[in-house]
Amino acid sequence: MTTPSCPAFQAPVRSDFADDFLWGSATSSYQIEGATGEDGRAESIWDRFAATPGKVRDGATGQVACDHYHRWPQDLDLARDMGMRAYRFSIAWPRIFSAVGGAPNQKGLDFYSRLVDGMLERGLQPWATLYHWDLPQYLQDEGGWNARATVDAYLEFADVMTRRLGDRVKHWITHNEPWCTAIIGNYEGLHAPGLTDFKTALQVCHHVLLSHGKAVPLIRANVPDAQVGIALSLHPVRAAGDSAADQAALARHDGLRYRWFLDPLFGRGYPQATLDQVGAAAPRVEDGDMAAIAVATDFLGVNYYFPETIQDAPGSGPLNAVVAAPEAGSETTALGWPVAPDGLPELLARIEADYHPGPIYITENGSCYDDTVEADGAVLDVGRRDYLQRHLAALKQAIDGGVPVKGYFAWSLIDNFEWAEGYRRRFGLVHVDYTTQQRRLKASGQWYGQFLKREGNAKSRAES
Repeated sequence: MTTPSCPAFQAPVRSDFADDFLWGSATSSYQIEGATGEDGRAESIWDRFAATPGKVRDGATGQVACDHYHRWPQDLDLARDMGMRAYRFSIAWPRIFSAVGGAPNQKGLDFYSRLVDGMLERGLQPWATLYHWDLPQYLQDEGGWNARATVDAYLEFADVMTRRLGDRVKHWITHNEPWCTAIIGNYEGLHAPGLTDFKTALQVCHHVLLSHGKAVPLIRANVPDAQVGIALSLHPVRAAGDSAADQAALARHDGLRYRWFLDPLFGRGYPQATLDQVGAAAPRVEDGDMAAIAVATDFLGVNYYFPETIQDAPGSGPLNAVVAAPEAGSETTALGWPVAPDGLPELLARIEADYHPGPIYITENGSCYDDTVEADGAVLDVGRRDYLQRHLAALKQAIDGGVPVKGYFAWSLIDNFEWAEGYRRRFGLVHVDYTTQQRRLKASGQWYGQFLKREGNAKSRAES
């Protein structure tokens, strides 16, 4: 891993961005809440997956996580004190429903109502994500997202939540990263539910996109002045070489990794070349599905972490293409992900040119480094601070180039359960001691707070 020192560039300041640009941070329910057995919460697929030996590093689970279920006032205070104006959270479906056709769990509804009130009291605009991967296990037992009935169950969940919170929550994200739900969870098997079937994964993807499309008009009917979108994990994709084989592999990968999601969302259907490539694994599509998926949205959420370099790899899977490892000596995070701020304006410019989606929000962007708590309690995460500065500078470049980016949510507010990596990997602006649950603002969080408060801008720029 290569960790940078302060790079030779001028760090951005808040005044580089529009006055109404929205600044915040993001979290997700299973990663921070804990309290998995409290107040009527049902089992989720991540509870089952994490309890399966060998699935999560160190046998970690989300049973306690960051204890946000009990400590949420403290966490919202941290966001407020850093000067944020928005907070992206997700709603744990298993806290709301415990059986097909069952009544909503009042204690779960009350928790999210209190949480939203807490945001508003602190001047934080609530951004609710309806689905961030924690499907109720009872639905998985009936086929999960591979079953069309899960679309109907999701719509019931969306209806209940928007009716309960819609008087206060105006910004709704239907799904976080359908790629991860479908491919990582149902083909690669690295996330819950841990399946490894490509045909299932593509059907899961279709039903997730369909549930999004059907939820958008439902949310608008329930929530006056609703703003509704979806958050996609997207990467700029580049060929490993100039050979015809690598260029063809890039096109195949791009068809599934990028266009498979954006094309149908913007009314073009699934790319024909990719349908031809996947053959019999293509999803079952019913009349009206594609029109539903292509419903107009109010914004597009983009989660950006790194570019993907693609090389031809016959026999490697249905696309005969793989993501190449970073070049030796290149800059990476503790997860081995390339550090490439230049990829952000590249990606955003392509999205804008290809689809003109309207307002774009960076709904996730962050970095994993191995943090150390010093004797005085300080966490000097210089690598994460520099990553944040450099990516905000790249974001300004994209905006200056004409991309209508309207907000940025840092991933993540606090360290958390990092899925199959357990608690080894940290992305937070705030350090969490998982034994004591003590929170410590890291150097990256201190810089972000200075950046967001106008009076800190001159010092921030001078120190960079």
